[in-house]
Amino acid sequence: MSLELFTRAGRFRRGNLHTHSNLSDGALAPEEVCRRYRAEGYDFIALTDHFIGEYGYPIADTVPFRGEGFTTILGAEVHSGAMANGELWHLVAVGLPPDFTPPHAPGFVPVAGQESAADLAARARAAGAFVAIAHPQWSGLTEADARGIEAAHAVEIYNHGCAVGCDRPDGFHMLDLMLSEGRALTAIATDDAHFTEPDHFGGWVMVKAEENEPEALLDALKAGAFYSTQGPEIRDIRVGRDGVTVRSTSAAAVIVQGQGSAARAVHGASMTEAVVPLERFRRSPWIRVTVVDRAGRKAWSNPIWME
Repeated sequence: MSLELFTRAGRFRRGNLHTHSNLSDGALAPEEVCRRYRAEGYDFIALTDHFIGEYGYPIADTVPFRGEGFTTILGAEVHSGAMANGELWHLVAVGLPPDFTPPHAPGFVPVAGQESAADLAARARAAGAFVAIAHPQWSGLTEADARGIEAAHAVEIYNHGCAVGCDRPDGFHMLDLMLSEGRALTAIATDDAHFTEPDHFGGWVMVKAEENEPEALLDALKAGAFYSTQGPEIRDIRVGRDGVTVRSTSAAAVIVQGQGSAARAVHGASMTEAVVPLERFRRSPWIRVTVVDRAGRKAWSNPIWME
């Protein structure tokens, strides 16, 4: 049976959920950031400037930059409290209202008496935002850190800025640990673009929605109706009794991962359909799918919970 993602009404919309402008530490004005993403064929972006006092707690008004075939979702990268390593928490909150009450976060260093990151995430979610744990590898996030953010919808599993800037782009290990504890999290790929280096147009989400409108996109994100990619397209995933059938654009490998060391790959030339056997996953409560093209670019499904 095909996953609901591929049978639900609507079409896939390309979007970036983590972007910065010169309202915080990005190089370009919000209007120019939006123009560039629109010119690159994106259907939407969320401009998520750093929500700290140093920059005046900005939630960029990108409504004037919407137009035919292109929209924006208001949001911010929010910060409060210290992780186990003593550094400030980073959370992406897409869909924040413009009057969201700031935490006491004067700068990029934790201060005494701050609201906890867990409480800030819960407030953002209650205000309507889609909340993601940002760049776990770059942050040096521990399992205990991630476990504490109960309000998160997603983990950032690929961050293009962290890939090109410090070779720390990954969030899969953290996601898999949380899944194995029963946390129903999804997986997003983002740019974290600042336009100060080639940190843009490298990772995005493909969201299935009937309308390219902020509320429809947010509803789809919260429902997990998307996949993430660096380029390859996932056309269908069907889970049967003995195997997972994956249809995609031309692929060199299709990989299924599960709990612990459970994994199985099928390799080939210009594959548009592959069947991955499920015998390695009989004890895994979840699986996820990776599609790899000939250039090494990848697409990633959200976790699939097995009955």
